[in-house]
Amino acid sequence: MKLVVQIPAYDEEATIARAIAALPRSVPGFDAVETLVIDDGSTDATSERARAAGATRVLRLTTNRGLAEAFSAGLAASLQMGADVIVNFDADLQYDAADIPALVAPILDGSADFTIGDRGPADLAHFSPAKRLLQRAGSWVVRQASGIQVHDAVSGFRALSREAARRVNVFSKLTYTLETLIQAGYKGLRVVSVPVRAHPPVRPSRLFASTTKHVLLQGANVLRITALYKPMKIFSIAGALFFAAGVVLALRFLAYYFFGANPGGHVQSLILAAVLIVVGVQTLLIALLADIVAINRRLLEEMKLREDSPKRPSSF
Repeated sequence: MKLVVQIPAYDEEATIARAIAALPRSVPGFDAVETLVIDDGSTDATSERARAAGATRVLRLTTNRGLAEAFSAGLAASLQMGADVIVNFDADLQYDAADIPALVAPILDGSADFTIGDRGPADLAHFSPAKRLLQRAGSWVVRQASGIQVHDAVSGFRALSREAARRVNVFSKLTYTLETLIQAGYKGLRVVSVPVRAHPPVRPSRLFASTTKHVLLQGANVLRITALYKPMKIFSIAGALFFAAGVVLALRFLAYYFFGANPGGHVQSLILAAVLIVVGVQTLLIALLADIVAINRRLLEEMKLREDSPKRPSSF
């Protein structure tokens, strides 16, 4: 049994050595614990500091590709290293490495495929009231989109079984947190939240320049990944709204035509009603086509999983 702790890092020369030093050298249930640092095209000495600190492997990306791609590259490299469980840990020291044994425990006992470190964002003193509200709202949206009961959806401190890591695909280039949870729900992975400790950040976030930008990009990402895996739901709702609006306008026109003082008026309403009904029907047809594409994607993913199946049996 091997545990690989992966640390995506970008220009983290000031903290990467401390992050590696904080990691446990042994974890109950594992014969080996290894460390993988994914240097996301850093312009400083992150890679050199990581090697000097004792990282088992440093994967250096030639350019800065973003946190999501670094996370995805780390999963692939961890699987190549023979990981049975993969823990994602941040280089900015906001999480407590002493919580790793608790984080992987549900995977070890077979009750989970995927665990999320729950920081209890509603009670974090270093979170502003606005950030706490946004955290709750974001987690609620993810619960609705994924069907998973999670209260800290954007937490990057998480653990995946080997099978879960093989099944998760990341399409976004910015962040992976919400997208992977929605996929986990769609693919039937068992997700468990584990209470963990959190420390105040040692530097401002590099992902987003403002809270507004963060909310807009995350909202767009949730909508995109939901439409990708549940197109029938998304497009059917949109199509039904257009169709219903058209029917309402058509009934309004008929009411004026048969009972109004000016039967020949309100032609504009009839034209708009016809346009909305046509758009609604077309959107419903798009929903059917998108659902067929989603089924095809699922079959392709299953075929890829079978082709990439490890020669040795999975531990879970």
